[in-house]
Amino acid sequence: MIETIWMIEPWHWLVLGFSLMIAEIFIPTFASLWFGAAAVIVAALAWLLPIPLLFQVLIWLTLSVLFMFAWVKYIKPLSMSRKKMGQSSDLIIGETGMIVVKPQKGISGMVRFNVPIWGADEWPCRTAGVNVETGDRVVVIKVVGDEMVVAPTQRLQAPKTIRPNITPTINSQVSAKQSKAGRLSLHKPDLKETGTSK
Repeated sequence: MIETIWMIEPWHWLVLGFSLMIAEIFIPTFASLWFGAAAVIVAALAWLLPIPLLFQVLIWLTLSVLFMFAWVKYIKPLSMSRKKMGQSSDLIIGETGMIVVKPQKGISGMVRFNVPIWGADEWPCRTAGVNVETGDRVVVIKVVGDEMVVAPTQRLQAPKTIRPNITPTINSQVSAKQSKAGRLSLHKPDLKETGTSK
């Protein structure tokens, strides 16, 4: 009875692994992701080899620590830190995003980009004295520390069209029927009818 309680099947590790990976969606620390990946590997090993429970737990802990160490030491430094963002701020100036949290006096807002910038699609922002509302499209004009200074994007106005001044001319020698009907003619007046000679 006690042996069956402590009996862990490979699918238990698989469920644990996927549960930890799904939990990473709600807890964005990248810790549970590596524990979940280690559990999936232990599940695969347990299906292939008859490994005792103690060794399964040791393999899971060892792989979790190794994954965490690799993340902290090698993978995380490859992604640019927010604190170092000002060193290459020229790359982001001119990017357009949308205000999701309105910046107020003394309180930063949030701007969301369509494409993640330096690993995040939302960044704290403020404006340079211009009022913006939630949902407005803005463009980055400057980066100060880990905040972006944004301004509203200029809306393109339709070019003004110049309409030709076409005024209809009334034929000087119109018949009585046409004058009563009040018709306008866009044709050149007939030179013979007007009496002018060449």
